[in-house]
Amino acid sequence: MQFARLNGVVIHHQVIGAAPEKPTVVFANSLGTDYRIWRDVIVRMVGDYSIIAYDKRGHGLSESGGTEITMDDHIDDLIALIEHYQAKNVILCGLSVGGMIAQGLAAKRPDLVRALILCDTGHKIGTAEMWDARISAINEMGIAGLSDAILERWFTKEYRSADNAEFTGYRLMLERTPVEGYVGTCAAIRDTDFTDTSSKLVMPAICVVGTEDGSTPPALVGELARLIPGAMYQEIPGAAHLPCIEKPIELSETIKAFIERLSTN
Repeated sequence: MQFARLNGVVIHHQVIGAAPEKPTVVFANSLGTDYRIWRDVIVRMVGDYSIIAYDKRGHGLSESGGTEITMDDHIDDLIALIEHYQAKNVILCGLSVGGMIAQGLAAKRPDLVRALILCDTGHKIGTAEMWDARISAINEMGIAGLSDAILERWFTKEYRSADNAEFTGYRLMLERTPVEGYVGTCAAIRDTDFTDTSSKLVMPAICVVGTEDGSTPPALVGELARLIPGAMYQEIPGAAHLPCIEKPIELSETIKAFIERLSTN
């Protein structure tokens, strides 16, 4: 395990190096998860690229900071992590809120970003009323009180089997997320709208979505792809909100094809 104190909080992360000329792929995870959701994607990329994966503040083994969490906090934490390792030729791969963090970072520090891979995300996700209701429910019942409804949007019906040990494991990952980090990040998503800034992004981008995503459906991700100038769009059949878990081979191939395309342009 690797830890660094950045912006006053300890951030848990993992770095896997590659040859200096290789791009660095930085993975940012979704709400209620930690960087282990990328495991089956990362193992298919080791050696081809340098890898940085991390737990955003208030998730996994990273500190929350003990104060209100904003989207700028998440963005600045990732900027600090990239600068901590002096990573070059960075390709940001963000899922859900991780994709929002990637968009915000690309707008704030385009000098740090070579390209964007935006998975199951949007320039604006949900409504203020929806997020306020979720925050209230979590504060009243805990994450476990809402986990069934959340997991229905995360995974396909086939994956959500009581006999599927992996599904049980990801339920535990969700339910063991620190409440402070979860509701703080809910508020950060609620207060974020990247419609304007993402429409001005100038780096290559691809927007990827599981066809059965119940959290950020294809219509939303398609809207994001049309918003970002020149962005590509790719659907992954048979996946819901977390294709890195349900369809890691397909997602890995999509990522590799996109990066290969970058090197030929």
